Amino acid sequence: MSDLQIGLLIVGAAVVVAVLVFNWIQERRFRRQADAAFRAPVPDALMQDSAASREATERVEPSLHASLSGDDTGPDVHIDIARPTMAAARMDEVPATRPVPAAEQRPASAPAAVAAPYDELIEYRARIGCDGAMANVFTDAFNQTRSLGRTIRWLGLPVGSTAWEDVQPWCDTRYQQVVVTMQLADRNGAVQEEQLVALCDLLQATAQTHGLRLACDDMVDALERAQAIDRFCVDVDVLIGLNVVARGEGAVNLARIVHEAESSGMVLGGDGVFQLLDSRGEPLFALCNHDAEPFALEAVEGQTSQGVTLQFDVPRVPDGLKVFDGMVAFGRKLASETGGILVDDNLRPLTDTGIEKIRSQLVQIYERMEARGVPSGSRRSLRLFS
Repeated sequence: MSDLQIGLLIVGAAVVVAVLVFNWIQERRFRRQADAAFRAPVPDALMQDSAASREATERVEPSLHASLSGDDTGPDVHIDIARPTMAAARMDEVPATRPVPAAEQRPASAPAAVAAPYDELIEYRARIGCDGAMANVFTDAFNQTRSLGRTIRWLGLPVGSTAWEDVQPWCDTRYQQVVVTMQLADRNGAVQEEQLVALCDLLQATAQTHGLRLACDDMVDALERAQAIDRFCVDVDVLIGLNVVARGEGAVNLARIVHEAESSGMVLGGDGVFQLLDSRGEPLFALCNHDAEPFALEAVEGQTSQGVTLQFDVPRVPDGLKVFDGMVAFGRKLASETGGILVDDNLRPLTDTGIEKIRSQLVQIYERMEARGVPSGSRRSLRLFS
């Protein structure tokens, strides 16, 4: 092959390559133009409208959560945590919005209803949206909750009212809201999970039967609170006993003791125990006979006993130090009047040093109770230590 032919082949190959490269460049340019013209722009997630973003991402709570009460005292789990499928099915039936019946409508100037008197420290709560349901729809559940072994409170907000009242199923009352509470602890110990489950099951059945809406507080949180308050109660639940006994092998005169008790304003109960009561009718301290025979209003002259005991229920008494000092003074008076001696539970004579030691322990107990929000003798304390 001559040099001319080889040169022509090279030139031809170069031309072909140039044409192919030109066509490839043109194709890429046209493709970019087409993409720019027809492809929708990709939005920047960080630049999206905040309201639209929230609408797409936030969880929408059922309307019951907001409509039952004005207090937000913790996370709500709708009905039983052990049965989430049933809870979801029930709450799915709650419409996101509902028309307000005329009976529930109030003028804008009317005061808002106050929250139910629920004690979040010592109670578990279930809330029911009623839409004007009659009180008698709760009759079965009301009666059955009495068998759960715990203190149950039923509180209702009548239609058109701003004041809560105790629910009485036999009354002709319509309620817009009802709150049912179970006390978490008392002197029988902390509430058990099966008791909370049983309460929610009863209320769930009532809600489904009558088309009501039910929301129960978180059971796990309630059980933790129950254990914590029970441990606290065990630590401060103290009963102080002071005894007046005869010296040596003798006995104390019961007739003299009965006279002193009555003179001090003590009241004899049906159980044969004298009690000094406060203005609420609550015992401050008690006086009981050592012997099996209880006290009688008219003790037979000359009747005797091995001794008597003064009892002071520490967490149930308000102004406990003052009451304790009064009990000590009364015990010393009894000992003086009967020729006896004031001793502790181990029958050791109580000296001023021993009395002051007891007072110091009382100060510590009362400080702990105040710090916990359970002042001695308060309504909350009386409920826990019952």
